[in-house]
Amino acid sequence: MTTASIIIPSYRGAQRLPRLLTALAAQTTKDWEAIVVIDGDMDGSEEVVTKYSHLPIRSLVFPQNRGRVAALNAGHEAAEGNVLIRCDDDLEPAPDYVERHVASHADREQGTIGMCLNVLPNNRYTAVYGAGADEQSRAGAYRADADQTWRHWGGNVSITRDMWNQVGPYDTRYRAYGWEDVDYGWRLHEAGVPVVLDPTLETNHHAAAVSTASRAARSFRSGQARQLFERLHGEEATGPAAPEPVTLWNKAVLATSSKLDYRRTTALAHAIDAIIHITPAAVARKLVALVVESAAVAGHCSPDTPEMDF
Repeated sequence: MTTASIIIPSYRGAQRLPRLLTALAAQTTKDWEAIVVIDGDMDGSEEVVTKYSHLPIRSLVFPQNRGRVAALNAGHEAAEGNVLIRCDDDLEPAPDYVERHVASHADREQGTIGMCLNVLPNNRYTAVYGAGADEQSRAGAYRADADQTWRHWGGNVSITRDMWNQVGPYDTRYRAYGWEDVDYGWRLHEAGVPVVLDPTLETNHHAAAVSTASRAARSFRSGQARQLFERLHGEEATGPAAPEPVTLWNKAVLATSSKLDYRRTTALAHAIDAIIHITPAAVARKLVALVVESAAVAGHCSPDTPEMDF
């Protein structure tokens, strides 16, 4: 049996896949396979994968877009390895990526998380908000108690085949952006599987959220998807989605969120992107944070949606 299987869900990934597949070609261990699940070949992604036929890489192609959960489940079911590594198509793994994921399962049963190091463009959004917010989020993850690390399950994770058989597939009820990952982390936690953040598995992530508009749109859709998680597992699993209005900032977030739907969120975010170039950095940072945080609350208060924007 192959030691490791790398499952790569990909939607419109023709421009991203060469970077990832080139990085996999440089792995220090050769005992691996990769399955690229092409979620509707709309941009020639399958042709990109065939250019790497000299590597143990194969593709599964959905004739039409079915969503990330379907892609993840199909890839895991097709995998032949004992260690199953989830790797999103916008990652750029280091040469010891596979080796370290495999090693993390050598001594005990655990779910392994590698945090993502966002590679952002040199623009005003990155300078005033993006870089700092990413660093703050990553630092917060490492400070989390051991029984809370499941919240960070995402695009750079691994489990063993036995764990997959025990916990089961990703939940197909998640169709909007986000929270299918958090759901899986929660289910591992509930099954008694330790979920561990491994600092040596931090991996470059060529992020798609590179502006206020893209970050706020994802925040809104994530807020909507959170509704399903709460229906399935209860709000107590993650705590309240909206902040308590005890500070001026929280009051501002709640007031702004009450005026937003998805269309207004994107319009406001685009407007902020247009002015942060001429706004002092401290003010620009607050403006971006206000719309991103308000979008999450507004999304959570909006009807959930089956749309897959990302």
